[in-house]
Amino acid sequence: MTSNLVKNALSLAIVLLAGITLNAQEQTEIQRRCVYGTYKHQGVQREYYLYQPEGLEYDAPVVICLHGYGGSGAHGKAELMNVADRHGFAVCYPQGLADPKGKTSWNVGYPSQEGMKTDDVDFIVKLSRHLGKEYGLSKENVFLTGMSNGGEMCYLTAQRKPKAFKAIASIAGLTLTCMMPLKYPSPVPFMEVHGTEDRISEWTGDPENLGGWGAYLAVPVSVSQLVVANGCVSETITELPRKEGGNLVILHHFQGGKPAFKGGPAADVLLYQVIGGDHSWSDKDMDTCEAIWDFFSRYL
Repeated sequence: MTSNLVKNALSLAIVLLAGITLNAQEQTEIQRRCVYGTYKHQGVQREYYLYQPEGLEYDAPVVICLHGYGGSGAHGKAELMNVADRHGFAVCYPQGLADPKGKTSWNVGYPSQEGMKTDDVDFIVKLSRHLGKEYGLSKENVFLTGMSNGGEMCYLTAQRKPKAFKAIASIAGLTLTCMMPLKYPSPVPFMEVHGTEDRISEWTGDPENLGGWGAYLAVPVSVSQLVVANGCVSETITELPRKEGGNLVILHHFQGGKPAFKGGPAADVLLYQVIGGDHSWSDKDMDTCEAIWDFFSRYL
């Protein structure tokens, strides 16, 4: 009988260990490396993942990274954590809520989001303050990036809360015409990475809403609005060294404008035009995450 008990205990231990191993394998890199947290906003318990590199200093900068339509914080841009390790900042991956179609998203005004009451701009601004208080991160050196639907949030946040983040970087993002009248009340350092053959977020815009996301401006037009708001006075055009197998990337650097904050540098605008690029982070064409932090670090 004792022998049977031992066998049963061993069997149970093997099953439990197998379950733990399976669960670990099912976890994303973000879930494995980050702390899971919640923050209550508008009566709803919102979720996020926070990555802090080992030995991160008190009052360190933080980058908030927003997922795309139908995505999740757990499946966000994990490469940003490796960049954080090299440069010493924290990364937060918040979770969007479900829209009326059941798709997780950020409320930017898509037709499918009609009726959504969620104020996601207010959420990410207040979340950034919560992170500073809860984890000892900087309340001043806070930055925002996001891809696709997260990129749209970058433009919307720049309009509504331009002083909430030191600098903003949109990846494959758009300015929807429902955000009009377009107005940036103060300068905001801004960066856009966009493929010219992006068939989801068209480089040339979609004024007739053929794609179903709502009518939106052409990417150069969207960026030009920020160039004017920032008071940029010159443009430098540079071809990036071409990565093997990648597309040509042309950097349009608009500079010489007004500072975004007292005593700070001019609020520049960067447009990375990926010739032939698709709807992605353009990693195969450029070191996107490093470029984001290189831009952000100018405004520390």
